[in-house]
Amino acid sequence: MSQYNFIIFKNELKKVEEFLSKEYSQLSTGRASPMVLDGVSVETYGAYQSIKNVASVNIEDPKTLRIAPWDKNQIKAIEKAILTADLGLSVATDDAGIRVIFPQLTTETRQKLVKVLKDKLEESRITVRQERGRVWDEIQAEEREAKMTEDEKMRAKDDLQKIIDEVNNNLETIFSKKEKEVLG
Repeated sequence: MSQYNFIIFKNELKKVEEFLSKEYSQLSTGRASPMVLDGVSVETYGAYQSIKNVASVNIEDPKTLRIAPWDKNQIKAIEKAILTADLGLSVATDDAGIRVIFPQLTTETRQKLVKVLKDKLEESRITVRQERGRVWDEIQAEEREAKMTEDEKMRAKDDLQKIIDEVNNNLETIFSKKEKEVLG
């Protein structure tokens, strides 16, 4: 008889937490953050690259990023990529590079942003529920195949719920932290 191994399940849930954190890091909260540009690709020399692969990105002040392309011929392509990404950011170019300005968030913008945060949280919760269902099916199959006893199955169910509760708390913490940042 054996106990269910939750290692793969825990790794999958860790990926869900990391996904949510990454998604949140790419949302503009009115403060300059280079991570907002992580999802933006620039067409350079016939291939798509992330901005950080073609330029240095620095925080100039709390509301402004400074992008200095290594090849000044890329300024227009980077500007176009940022505007096309529709991140709600303003862009000003000069001969040295690009200034990305983060607008002040209005009450309405903050509320829309919190709704997006909630939607992404719900997507993550759905993924967690799907993983839980998959693991529970495996546990029940192991019991049917006599690889574990009824008691072991119930212990595994309890362990499964503890893991789920912990992950849901972690997701809620990630959400709350970002919500506070958005609402100021």
